[in-house]
Amino acid sequence: MAKTEKKYIPRLQKQYNESSISYLKDKLGIKNAMKIPKFEKIVLNMGIGEARDNATNLKNAIQEMTLITGQKAVVTYAKKAISNFKVREKDPMGVRVTLRGKIMFEFLDRFISVACPRVRDFSGFRVKGFDGMGNYNFGITEQIIFPEIDYDKIDKIRGMNITVVTSAVTDEQSFELLNSIGFPFRRSLQANTEAQA
Repeated sequence: MAKTEKKYIPRLQKQYNESSISYLKDKLGIKNAMKIPKFEKIVLNMGIGEARDNATNLKNAIQEMTLITGQKAVVTYAKKAISNFKVREKDPMGVRVTLRGKIMFEFLDRFISVACPRVRDFSGFRVKGFDGMGNYNFGITEQIIFPEIDYDKIDKIRGMNITVVTSAVTDEQSFELLNSIGFPFRRSLQANTEAQA
């Protein structure tokens, strides 16, 4: 009889299943297991101001975003013309990647344990990035914090915006969900949030 292969589960997903669920149940006082907040997707956006005039810049951004996430990046286009910024409708504006499932947990794990410690003078992310609907937004200023990027091969430093979309219905639920997997929030702000709760 052939041996069945063990199904691969990312480390952070395993941590969520084994410890975060029970932690959130107790901390948030949720009795119904279906209402426990969970991660739905992570969206990464990189704006390229000169994308229309510089095709090489756009191509490099796509390559870098694909390297960072392990998933093909797509180009985002302007929805309407803005004359003040010399933007025409359907001009390329940047690149975007949406991560779900295992690849989402893999990215989050690499981001927390490898990329964040490489940020210069890193003191944690602000807790003000929650939008009141269970999502958390934050920005990073340099793509070189990701080990996949070869510093000698990049043409310029680019920042990006990252949105963690969850099923949480309040900022508190979303905060505790991220906190349960070790997301690096600023400790002083975190203490204030806990004191106010």
